[in-house]
Amino acid sequence: MPQRTINPRMLIPEPMQRCKLHECRGACCLHGVWIDLAEQADLLAHAELIAPHMPEALRDPQAWFDGRREADEFAPSGQVVHSTVLPDRSHYGGTACVFLRDDFKCALQVAGQAAGLHPWRFKPFYCVLHPLDLDEQGRITLDSAAALLSEEGSCLRPAPQPISLLETFEPELRYLLGDEAFARLASKG
Repeated sequence: MPQRTINPRMLIPEPMQRCKLHECRGACCLHGVWIDLAEQADLLAHAELIAPHMPEALRDPQAWFDGRREADEFAPSGQVVHSTVLPDRSHYGGTACVFLRDDFKCALQVAGQAAGLHPWRFKPFYCVLHPLDLDEQGRITLDSAAALLSEEGSCLRPAPQPISLLETFEPELRYLLGDEAFARLASKG
């Protein structure tokens, strides 16, 4: 994976906090996810660890991807494929990623934990990144707070006071940047 950096915006405190899974029920999984080709190969290579955590009808790894493929300048391979999105009347927006379970947990995360690995071991980069994004230079950033807070299915909620974005997204940033790089950023904030 390329060495990631952050947009300076990530050092600015904002009056927002994370959602809680029992409240949002995985709303972020509405449209599925773009997956780097190397991540796809890794998922297929570990299908025997992942499949048991998916509904029986969705255990065939070939059904996990919908066939769409696009160039992505920020993906290590330069190409991404899309996860299958299924109709789901019980989920926010009426659709859900193939990896979203009935308990609103991600099958990839559950599989990682069950295998004794980091919970995000099998999660695609763009899943771990969300609701963060990449700017035009490939730096980790956050889109407009006003837009994120007004979206019903947002992964963010208003907070009574500004909170450092480094604090709000510490788990993701530590995972994506590494502990040492995160510590350097935190010492600046």
